[in-house]
Amino acid sequence: QLQLVESGGALVQPGGSLMLSCAGSGFTLDSYVIGWFRQAPGKEREGVSCITRNGRTLYVDAVKGRFTISRDSAKNTVYLQMNSLQREDTAVYYCAADQFRSYSCSYSRTEYPYWGQGTQVTVSS
Repeated sequence: QLQLVESGGALVQPGGSLMLSCAGSGFTLDSYVIGWFRQAPGKEREGVSCITRNGRTLYVDAVKGRFTISRDSAKNTVYLQMNSLQREDTAVYYCAADQFRSYSCSYSRTEYPYWGQGTQVTVSS
């Protein structure tokens, strides 16, 4: 059974940092494009970052320079390092696996059939 499990969400003060993890079971994450998405209260789920099978990364403008996506093949895990967090980053964060692409990535949710359950990130003083 293919599963993605996110962890690392927490309450953090503005300017703080968090690292989110997305662990795969039942399949090898290196064989998939992995995307991070987030959904704030009352808003649609939006793409944040993605990483291709060969390690190319993409970020939305709102997080460029603050977030970093990476893979650890040995741990079958993808990370999202989030620095300089802002109140606007408050959301449930999801990771997802795209089975259609290999060396490019997108934020089209229809391309991601596998999703984790989400982890809450709250940025507040």
